[in-house]
Amino acid sequence: MFTIELERPEHAPEIEALLDDAFGPGRYAKAAQRLREGNTSIPELSYVAYAGEGEAREMIGALSFWPILIGGEPGLMLGPLAVKPQLRGKGCGIKLMERGLADAKAMGYRLVILVGDAPYYARVGFGPVPPGRLTMPGPVDPSRLLYRELDLGAFSHVKGAVTKPPLGTAI
Repeated sequence: MFTIELERPEHAPEIEALLDDAFGPGRYAKAAQRLREGNTSIPELSYVAYAGEGEAREMIGALSFWPILIGGEPGLMLGPLAVKPQLRGKGCGIKLMERGLADAKAMGYRLVILVGDAPYYARVGFGPVPPGRLTMPGPVDPSRLLYRELDLGAFSHVKGAVTKPPLGTAI
């Protein structure tokens, strides 16, 4: 059993520790990290999951969404999604994504991409980007570049570079 709440600034040290535990220092070298550098996650779409109560309460998961341009169209990048390694497979990651995707849709976002394991993310509706359709700011295994429409048809005409929005621009 766990609860999901919006991330707050005081969660930052616990989130960093969770990300280090889940991904190690190699996470900074990934292409998706290029889209996070100098960008700001969306506070209304950044979550943490806690299990336990009182002294036993601990952060077990975290998820954030980032504003990006996908072939010039506004969209979101999901990630990082981290769950405490010993608690993977218990549903926390799926619940975090379900909450985030529903909230993103309610906020008017139409399209989300991520770099990750296709069979896992297919459980919440992600599928592979057709080869050559999008380019990331660094090398990415094409089979791991995934997308999900939050609005039917949002991906139909999108192609090109995935980039950060211009500095100071809200999308």
